Amino acid sequence: MIAWQRMLWLGAPLSLALVIALAASIGEMQVPLAITFKVMLNGAGLGSYEIDALQQGVIRDYRLSRAMAAAACGAGLALCGAVLQALLRNALAEPYVLGISAGASTGAVLVMLLGVGGGALGLPLGAFLGGALAFALVLLLAGGRAGGAQVILAGVAGSQLFNAMTAWVVSTTANAEQARSVMFWLLGSLGGVRWPDVYLLMAVVGIGWLLFLACARILDAFVFGEDAAASLGVPVVAVRVALFSLTALITATLVSVVGAIGFVGLVVPHMSRFMVGPSHRSLLWATGLLGAHFMVLADVVSRVIVPGQVLPIGVVTALAGAPAFAVILYRRRRTV
Repeated sequence: MIAWQRMLWLGAPLSLALVIALAASIGEMQVPLAITFKVMLNGAGLGSYEIDALQQGVIRDYRLSRAMAAAACGAGLALCGAVLQALLRNALAEPYVLGISAGASTGAVLVMLLGVGGGALGLPLGAFLGGALAFALVLLLAGGRAGGAQVILAGVAGSQLFNAMTAWVVSTTANAEQARSVMFWLLGSLGGVRWPDVYLLMAVVGIGWLLFLACARILDAFVFGEDAAASLGVPVVAVRVALFSLTALITATLVSVVGAIGFVGLVVPHMSRFMVGPSHRSLLWATGLLGAHFMVLADVVSRVIVPGQVLPIGVVTALAGAPAFAVILYRRRRTV
């Protein structure tokens, strides 16, 4: 490991803590960074500083939970993108492009507005079933092929189908206020996130991260094709089903809390490969940390770019991700 990569591993967690603290300090009511760190230390049980009640409430109950949720979402979406790109051997694969996010959104909206499952079917489970159904449909439309342009085209078709279903449900069952809030949520919103949501996101993403890391060598084998993986003793079908299910579960959990956020899983893994190389043992660490940084900064931009108004975070990630998508597509065309 070269020196700058070693510095990256040592500095990235500290950098993430600093970025989260900065995000919690920025807003209509500016809070000094030192105060934010004191609130964080108090919350972690590492300090007992006297803090103004208003400042502590704003930081702890609103901004800090929002920043932590953004970090968990960024890490989860980026990791899912890296894993899907390896399994499908396609540089353009990610949950949003493949329709998993659209399907999860449809499942969540069905539970929210129609009460599908009689209340027993919670948002995360409804989103998971919708995401799994969408991905199965995409693979079916692609003719069972796990690579090439077919799966991306099938993902676009699947996304349009499930987005249309979601719009139909919202327009036919929701009143004006519900429709406005649901459509804003579908573009990605961290405004209603509270600490129980943060704990759920951190648990799901953390466990998924560890399981992905345990499969790092297997993912390296998949990069060279299913035959190469099978020749190394990898149970190809079982591994693909397990990892596809895990990516669908993580994506669905994120969508059920913050809505559909696109392009994070596309852009961040490519940035990480540029920094640490293709080995998934290093790539998965870098992707998770970089994804967390990216989403926290995107959330800050969504709150400050228009004075007095908060943009859906999906708008910000799309503005950053769409040009990157075009660059990746152009480079792939030149290599064909």
